[in-house]
Amino acid sequence: MTETADVVELAKRRGYFFQASGAYGGVSGFYTFGPQGAALKRNVEDAWRDRFTIQEGNLEVDAPTIAPEPVFEASGHLDGFDDMLVECPECGESHRADHIIEDNTDIEEAESYPIPQVEELIAEYELVCPSCGTGLAGQAVTAFNLMFETSIGPGSSQPGYLRPETAQGIFVEFPQLKEYARNQLPFGVTQIGRAYRNEISPRKSLLRVREFTQAELELFVDPEEDEPDLDAVRDVTAPLYPAEAQEDPDGEATEWTIGEAVDEGVIGDEWVAYYLGVAREWYERVGVDMDRFRFRQHLPGELAHYAADCWDAEAEMDGDWNEIAGFAYRGDYDLSKHAEHSDDDFTLFRQYDEPRTVERATVDPDMSYLGPEFGGAAAGIADALQTLAERDRTAFDGDAVTVEVDGDAYDIPTEHVNFSVDEVTESGEHITPHVVEPSFGVDRALYTVVHHAFRRDEVEGEERTYLALEPEVAPTFVGVFPLTDQDGLPERAREVAQELRDAGLSVTYDDSGSIGRRYRRQDEVGTPFCVTLDGDPQGTATIRERDSTAQTRVDLDDLVETLTALRTGEATFDDY
Repeated sequence: MTETADVVELAKRRGYFFQASGAYGGVSGFYTFGPQGAALKRNVEDAWRDRFTIQEGNLEVDAPTIAPEPVFEASGHLDGFDDMLVECPECGESHRADHIIEDNTDIEEAESYPIPQVEELIAEYELVCPSCGTGLAGQAVTAFNLMFETSIGPGSSQPGYLRPETAQGIFVEFPQLKEYARNQLPFGVTQIGRAYRNEISPRKSLLRVREFTQAELELFVDPEEDEPDLDAVRDVTAPLYPAEAQEDPDGEATEWTIGEAVDEGVIGDEWVAYYLGVAREWYERVGVDMDRFRFRQHLPGELAHYAADCWDAEAEMDGDWNEIAGFAYRGDYDLSKHAEHSDDDFTLFRQYDEPRTVERATVDPDMSYLGPEFGGAAAGIADALQTLAERDRTAFDGDAVTVEVDGDAYDIPTEHVNFSVDEVTESGEHITPHVVEPSFGVDRALYTVVHHAFRRDEVEGEERTYLALEPEVAPTFVGVFPLTDQDGLPERAREVAQELRDAGLSVTYDDSGSIGRRYRRQDEVGTPFCVTLDGDPQGTATIRERDSTAQTRVDLDDLVETLTALRTGEATFDDY
């Protein structure tokens, strides 16, 4: 088997993750996390929350996973959240067209290509259906919206959608959240929760699924005044794969310090650079292999229309690079869209250091004229006149001014507009904050951690499989065993296990089979340490370290203190 197949087999056998609804044949794109996987997932989430919520001083929310249709009309998901679908003319199976290209050519980012070019590539390379081998040349590639639709309430009900990302649950609540932040920028809001995408062809285990967990931070900043603490990450080194290198046939990722990358213009935005540095250290903390990790800049064809610069964190598994997080400067796109589509205020008031005297163009339309003359369009005309006054004062120089409302043009006599330019003293102004977004796939991070932790070696002449998980995220930190079932050892071992649990450590107790088999079981699920009680009259126990299989004797009275120090990193096994 390949390494990936080995990892997936181990994950199912040892209770990490497996395809859901197996009793009914399973359903593609949905996974259940078993006892080990649920614990590992929780630990990864806690490590993310510690770094991106607590240490950064951010707020945290938990929004609903279903939102009404207008939310996604405003965000653009209803019109532009699509993947490229091609259907086999023989067997009828649907496939991601860009994935077929990537799997069968040297092209790495076919997702960034327009549909006509994707159709041309399928024909040029004579690509075939992965299911039955029928040629796909000439088949139409269409845009398929990934949103799961539902209904809110009975009867005619209200249309709604399962969220395809957690971010909109933050953006749409900005008018309330800014109050909790005392209307002061910058402030960040995090959320860890489920999202849903109706993937055309789920694949690669947890890497491409229909239900998944995201950990996202939306940082709201004043684009003119707020800057990150770049010195905190200036010396962090990271492998960067910029767009220029991707377009070079011999280009590859190279090591940069974050400071050098900003100074040289490799990373265009300092906020994005800051979070790349923070993320690089966090991924290493939870166990991602830094020799199989890089940050890849989006190519021009991949960039969202609102994004000035985007980077993905990618991890290598079995020779393939897979996206595990994204980092984007989103500008004011999201808040402006929700302000446009809703009746709420998505701005903040920026106080000036000193009051300013400025000229303001205003209108005071004569509604006694507009109402009878234009009926229901009068209010819209009044708003359009004020907008035009702020944008172009010269438009009011003639005898009439023209504005457009809902696609219709209206000519208004200037005498009924009451246009004026006045000096006013202002203490501040309302601004729409910009958004910086680090977005992490929790399931993908978990899968990467397990994949990168997978090891094989030989112990006492036998092949051993184990997971070299970091103690902070390992589902179980310590296994406790009685060497035999005699002399009251099982009872004493259970007491020790409970003492360790009371100290806040995750513990498993095992008295089944030989001590060697018990060690192997814990090695395979990634338990960093095992404690064996053998009835030593001196009151000691053996601690065994997973990776090296080395052992040391520790007084039972010191066991909690010793293991706690190993868990927190205050000590290493070599210290004992």
